[in-house]
Amino acid sequence: MKNLSLVFLAGGLLFIGGCGADPTLITRPDPVPAGLDLTGSWIQTMNSGVSQPEARDTAVNVFVKTGKALKLTQTETGLFISFDRSVVEEYRFGENRIISIGEIDAERASGWAENGYVIETLDDDNALLIDTYRLLNEGESLRRTLVLQYRDKRLLDLQFDYDRAWE
Repeated sequence: MKNLSLVFLAGGLLFIGGCGADPTLITRPDPVPAGLDLTGSWIQTMNSGVSQPEARDTAVNVFVKTGKALKLTQTETGLFISFDRSVVEEYRFGENRIISIGEIDAERASGWAENGYVIETLDDDNALLIDTYRLLNEGESLRRTLVLQYRDKRLLDLQFDYDRAWE
């Protein structure tokens, strides 16, 4: 058995790595928690956190999308997220697949954990991006966290808060 050398908690998820062990993604096939619907238009009210310059040097960084206005559409099988009405990302509940942007490939797994939607993206160099969406204030606010972990260092640790935009 390997000696465990790295343990960290991000977005309510526990990752354990051993000496020389590569991170792996967990398939999350659980159904949508009862009564939880992320659907809505959201306007950013606050952001905070730290982004290290080295984050730009990771391949997984190309999968980071941000926006001051988000529109989330939740269906029975997936989640669609529009960032500033220009980029739309689709996530299938319980997915674990290879995704690509240009020549960059990464493994992606997404699903429900602790009443939030978690999207994990792992590149070939074992840089791990964790993107989490959770409702707050009885569904009136949305909190998004982005964490990029590479080896034993957090290169990106951001939090975005959004209020529901009533149309």
